Amino acid sequence: MSFLAVEPSTPFQTEPPVSSVVENDGFYVDIHLSQMRDAMRLDGTVTDVRLRQAVVAAILHVNKELRDWKLRQVATGYTTLATVPAERIDRESVLIAHYRRAVYCTAKADLIERYRDYDSTASSLSDKKMMEALDNAPGEQRRNAHWAIADIIGRTHLTVELI
Repeated sequence: MSFLAVEPSTPFQTEPPVSSVVENDGFYVDIHLSQMRDAMRLDGTVTDVRLRQAVVAAILHVNKELRDWKLRQVATGYTTLATVPAERIDRESVLIAHYRRAVYCTAKADLIERYRDYDSTASSLSDKKMMEALDNAPGEQRRNAHWAIADIIGRTHLTVELI
């Protein structure tokens, strides 16, 4: 007697896997979601789908902020961010490092704002200091993104506080 191995059928539809890379416009670098997770300390609390959505929105925002600068670079003959002359750190153009930081920080600010309870420890939600940190975190991330964009276009940093 022979038995055939048959895989059990699942009544649930599974979502197709989310690509681990968000492809950019060809001028700017693609964003690898796993690298962003590591750099910005994002754990599995933020799903791949949510992270991808935040990264796409961040890319759209940063690319819009850099639109005029990019057009000048393309008019000068540079076809990618990597070919624009700049200092190099760790074998990479500092412009790429600044671009990536702008996207990462913008995306994380969006995630923190939309998922205010994002934290890996449930006990911290009742902690007043943690709640204050979560209130300030989006603004700090947006400031970091703004400074990264300023570094790309050669504009100085400016911080204004109301007294």
